[in-house]
Amino acid sequence: MPDAATANLDNTTVMTQKHCILIGAPVDCGKRRRGCLMGPDAYRTAGIAEAITALGHTVTDIGNLAPAPVDPISHANKALYKLEENVGWCETLQKAAEENAPNGMPIFLGGDHALAMGTVSGMAAHAASINKPFFVLWLDAHTDIHTLSSTDSGNIHGTPTGYYIGREGFEMFPPVKSPVKTENICMIGLRSVDPEEHAALSDMNVDLVDMRRIDEDGIRAPLSTFLDKVAAVDGFLHVSLDVDFLDPSVAPAVGTTVPGGATDREGHLVMEMVSDSGLVGSLDLVELNPFLDDRGKTASLMVELTASLLGRRVFDRPTRAYG
Repeated sequence: MPDAATANLDNTTVMTQKHCILIGAPVDCGKRRRGCLMGPDAYRTAGIAEAITALGHTVTDIGNLAPAPVDPISHANKALYKLEENVGWCETLQKAAEENAPNGMPIFLGGDHALAMGTVSGMAAHAASINKPFFVLWLDAHTDIHTLSSTDSGNIHGTPTGYYIGREGFEMFPPVKSPVKTENICMIGLRSVDPEEHAALSDMNVDLVDMRRIDEDGIRAPLSTFLDKVAAVDGFLHVSLDVDFLDPSVAPAVGTTVPGGATDREGHLVMEMVSDSGLVGSLDLVELNPFLDDRGKTASLMVELTASLLGRRVFDRPTRAYG
């Protein structure tokens, strides 16, 4: 297996052909600002299937899913927004992950980050079924490790990590068959973590890489260390890419903009290193709100990052034009 940090300047590395399964998850209930339901079709319009097949992979698009019906739920936290719909999406996406993972590489087209409750827990269950240690690379400005009780905003897209690691208080959601070990999570790009999340993380061993650490030491070293850890046990890697991992100057189409994020080049480096590792088995693309985009700029960048994850390198990246 190649060193995760090896540069591919000669563009000679050929990635093993994958069968990619596009799964539309127009989740728009994890927060109050509407628009993420348009995300899956924006990725399609930006040419995600064509970008993948141009790299020699095959694609099946199963279309957009819908949340399972859920009866009304009562919760002490009255701020919670659209709890039943979020539970329904979790059930749907958990099932979709487990059913599709044996047939290829699921790519979940979001939709807000609440979808990771279903995608990550479903992929973790799949990894357990094939006896593979499961790891998560969480590319995000936020840790999203709240519980339903600790979130003041009531926005459930701030809780998926709390759910899939097995924190208490999610009894109304589908059971997590294989809780993700906190030491198997690496979060890169952090720059908006509230006091409740700080307190929870102080008792955990999640690998936390905030933007100050990136500014001081670069993004390569912590990612390389994490990928080496996954490779050492032949693990299964799930990548969850939030638009707000990137700086809003390069990716404006997100309702949770936090200045000081990763550059587009840092984003491509992350994806190229993950590609080099040969470890990735599934991908989330989340929080794209096309209503806030600038002539498709963010959707196109997210598609380009996906292409980098699947083998495209710097010397064969096409020139972009807007207008």
